[in-house]
Amino acid sequence: MKSGFGAGRLRGASLRPSLSALVRLVLLAAVDFGLGVFAQSLLDNGATLVAWFVVAIAVIVTVIFLSRRLYPLRWIAPGLALLLLFVIYPVVNTVHTAFTNAGGGHLLTKEVALSQLAERTYTPEGDSAYAWTAYRADDGTFILHLTRGGHAVFARSSGAHADLPAAAPAKPPPSFDGYARLTKIGSVRYLTELQNGGFREVNGRLVAITSLDEASEQRQRYAYDSATDSVKDAQTGVVYKAKDGTFTSAIGVPLSPGYTASVGTRNFSRILSDPNVRGPFLGVFVWTFVFAGLSVLTCFALGFVAALILNDTKLPGRGFFRALVLTPYALPIFIGASIWVGLLNPIYGPVNGLLDFFFGISPSWFTDANLAKGALILIGLWLGFPYMMLITLGALQSIPKDVYDAADIDGAGRLGSFRYVTLPLVLASVSPILVGAFAFAFNNFTLIELVTKGGPANVSTNTPAGHTDILLSYTYRLAFTGGEGIDYGLAASVTMVIFLIVAAISLINFRLTRRFRAIYDLA
Repeated sequence: MKSGFGAGRLRGASLRPSLSALVRLVLLAAVDFGLGVFAQSLLDNGATLVAWFVVAIAVIVTVIFLSRRLYPLRWIAPGLALLLLFVIYPVVNTVHTAFTNAGGGHLLTKEVALSQLAERTYTPEGDSAYAWTAYRADDGTFILHLTRGGHAVFARSSGAHADLPAAAPAKPPPSFDGYARLTKIGSVRYLTELQNGGFREVNGRLVAITSLDEASEQRQRYAYDSATDSVKDAQTGVVYKAKDGTFTSAIGVPLSPGYTASVGTRNFSRILSDPNVRGPFLGVFVWTFVFAGLSVLTCFALGFVAALILNDTKLPGRGFFRALVLTPYALPIFIGASIWVGLLNPIYGPVNGLLDFFFGISPSWFTDANLAKGALILIGLWLGFPYMMLITLGALQSIPKDVYDAADIDGAGRLGSFRYVTLPLVLASVSPILVGAFAFAFNNFTLIELVTKGGPANVSTNTPAGHTDILLSYTYRLAFTGGEGIDYGLAASVTMVIFLIVAAISLINFRLTRRFRAIYDLA
């Protein structure tokens, strides 16, 4: 009995892994099938790059779940998939876009642009018009009875099920193959659908309704020649050759729409060579560094002073004052920034009211470029110094009392202790945080957008650059709000410049962290 029971238990144990493996394979096959269908739909819509990323995710997940050596990675496989799709793909796509002409008029693939051009038609000169009568079926499709020069023919809309004869009765019949004839009033009711019906005769000729009484034959206007990579206009005979994502005639007339095409490093050269881009870009570039530097410097200075005051054990109500100072930091940035926009309103804002009462002035905070920049620094100081106060307060409290005792013995005094003990040790602790704060301020799009929206506008350029725009907000306006259309290619190239700058800042941060850690250890 024991041996039989043991054998049965062993057989059950041997069956369980096989069953679990089978379930795992079925689930994995279902996931791969779903990802494959998704990738195919992306390919059908021209999203080739993201489709290949979906395929890569399917391959990686499959390999991980089928390999015994990669078993631990199964627990983070969903995270790896999301990392590829939402982090790596946007980076790769941005780099790819920086070397293309993607933007207004160049958002489609070449195949889609050609298909749209192929759908355009024209009415041949000299062709007489048809008289038409419309018929409608219960499924919403239409056919037309067309007469011209004593000859009658039927034409059907897309999806119509009628079996059309080679010739039609001279007079429109009351009904035909399940289609009921419409009166003129009934035709007016469906006129929009009739004009968009895409009617074709039995011989394949396209017919379009041009008025309540007439229809005309239509012919394909643009034909693509793959051998010469050009499009010919059948109506005018003009040939348009492909050039940088646009089919352009010999005299420089473009066809719309264009398509996304590679332009090499043209977007990067525009930053340096195009005066309409170089001028505002350099101004925005310098202001971004000034804004980030002043934001960090002022916030650290005020936060350090507040920390020194609130670190004094003799100060009554220290807890209350600490909580009070943290209030701006506790408020969401959009609330704090919006409050300050109201306070600085030049018409009814209390700040201008006080300035006008005491000094007789009413500054235009958001229409004067220098005052707008000052307002941003002021609001950034109000929102950011509580964080610096917290950081420096923690650094102050971590300094050993023995160090101050040694400084007193050496006769350093209060000023000497601050200069040679407090300040160096605090900087050793917070310098990496200051570098990180600089990188944050460097990309502080939220504050710019909430307070000034990049304004006041820079009227000396035709690119969407405001006097208070930083690189990130400038990139956003280039991509989405440009006066001459969106320009994803140029915006992506500026994004790569920002990435290189932030990467350099991060490298400095890592080096400062090691250096100041060594200084702190020596202290």
